[in-house]
Amino acid sequence: MARTILLVEDEPNDVFFMQQAMQKAGIVNPIQVASNGQEAIDYLKGACKFADRAEFPLPCLVLLDLKLPYVMGLDVLRWIRQQHGLPVIVVILSSSKEEEDIATAYRLGANGYLVKPPDLGKLLDMAKSIKDFWLTHNTPPPESQEKVVAVELTHRSAEPRLAILRGEPFPRPARAEANEIAPASVLPLPPENQTRGIQR
Repeated sequence: MARTILLVEDEPNDVFFMQQAMQKAGIVNPIQVASNGQEAIDYLKGACKFADRAEFPLPCLVLLDLKLPYVMGLDVLRWIRQQHGLPVIVVILSSSKEEEDIATAYRLGANGYLVKPPDLGKLLDMAKSIKDFWLTHNTPPPESQEKVVAVELTHRSAEPRLAILRGEPFPRPARAEANEIAPASVLPLPPENQTRGIQR
């Protein structure tokens, strides 16, 4: 069975057109959608409405927008790369051409950066490229590793709820998890950008 793709996108029209382009490109992988950054984190953790790993398995590919509600895309990317052993390929899919966004995405561990095209024909070409490289020629991490990490993430997200149900004290962090992620905008710039500045 083809492995799951997670599309993280808050704009319904962009979701629709991307799904159509991927279907026309012959992509048969199931596509799950997270409409904001917090939903993307919940999905990957197997938390809240995504707790059923049979229905919401870890994706082999995450297509991640940057400008998202609740938790921004770069902060989602940072969270993903902080999860030990989480074997997921993350490709940024954004309308932003800002050098700062591109540089920060790669510095945080993005595997690729795609700029949303302005028309449907070019979007179809992009979907075909995603299929040809990431879903055909590229060899993703083995599913066995994904299953182990999925169990660990789901267990971690369930621990606070189980402790409460058992009436046990569970230490709460001083700040909510999403807020613990330092904004990507405060990350230090690469040395070359510190000297010449980033052109916007």
